[in-house]
Parts: sequence; C-alpha cells; structure tokens
Amino acid sequence: MSVTRIASRYAKSLIDLAEERGQLEEVVNDIKAFQKATENRDLYLLMKSPIINVSKKQQVFDVLFGDKMNELTLAFFKIILNKGREAYLPEIADQLIAQYKKLKHITSVTLVTATTLGAETISKIKQKMVSSEVTDDHVDLLTKVDPDILGGFVLQFEDRLFDASVAHKLEQLKKEFSKNEYIKTM
Repeated sequence: MSVTRIASRYAKSLIDLAEERGQLEEVVNDIKAFQKATENRDLYLLMKSPIINVSKKQQVFDVLFGDKMNELTLAFFKIILNKGREAYLPEIADQLIAQYKKLKHITSVTLVTATTLGAETISKIKQKMVSSEVTDDHVDLLTKVDPDILGGFVLQFEDRLFDASVAHKLEQLKKEFSKNEYIKTM
C-alpha cells in the first residue's frame, strides 16, 4: 500500500473521531504543532528510524508532547507507535491538514511578490480570492518575497499558477524576439 494511501486513511479516521467528539479544532492545532516539531531533523530521523525501539520513541513523545496536547491526539500517537507506523506520522499530519482544509472549505494560496506587501493590500487580495469562484469560502494566504521576479506577483493555489511577474513577461518577450523571422541571423 502506498504511503499516501496509508497516511490518508489514518488522517481520515482521526478527523472523524475528533469531529465526533467535538475536538476537531484542538486536534488540528496539535497536529500543526507536531508538524512544526518535525522540522527538527533529530525528531524527524527518530520517527523514521527502524533501529530505535517503540518504547524509546514513546518516551520521547511523552516528554515532548505529554502535557501539551489533547488526550485524543496523544492516544492517536500511541496507537500509531504501537502499530509500528510512526515513520508515516509526518505524512499523516500533512494529509490530516489537507483533509481538514477540504472539510472546512479552505483554499491555501501562495502569493509571491518582489517586495513586502502591506496588511491592507494583503486583505484586499484575500477578499478578491474569496469573492472569485476559483477558491473555496475561506482563503489561507501565505506571502513570500522573491526579488528575482522584479515586480508583479505570482499566485499559486491547488494545481493552478498565475504568473504576472515582470521576470516572466520579460522571458516571454525574449522568446518572441528570438522567433522573429524578419531579422537576419548571421
């Protein structure tokens, strides 16, 4: 069975149980905190390691998350550890967040600009995205700054990319001029 399929099934079961118990928001916040923690290379390698036994991993999880997370989340981690599926926890967390966003009609949008945008501009862009028919009811906007695009913006969500950057336009012009049939080449 593929990793995505395994992760998807575990994520779905946790979402269903959390929703049934009215603890979905707490569990999602716990999973986001877990994702942040797995950015630590040592923790990530600990989960992926087949050499370290389950009891040691459980001790590490108890110390790191024991008094900071919801009981349901901790019980879920314990089940995953006991089943020997801890190597899939980062993927399960990713799938859970993706399924949560789908459930709550949230579209993740990445906006890349050449300079930092003000809060008012970001708010207007969010409003435009929400009022358009291409996104869901809510927009989770992540902004990035990349001076290499020179100006304009690049908008990315789901499987769509809208590139209105100056660098992209210049590249298009360069291609057009290189195909010019009226200029003699030597």
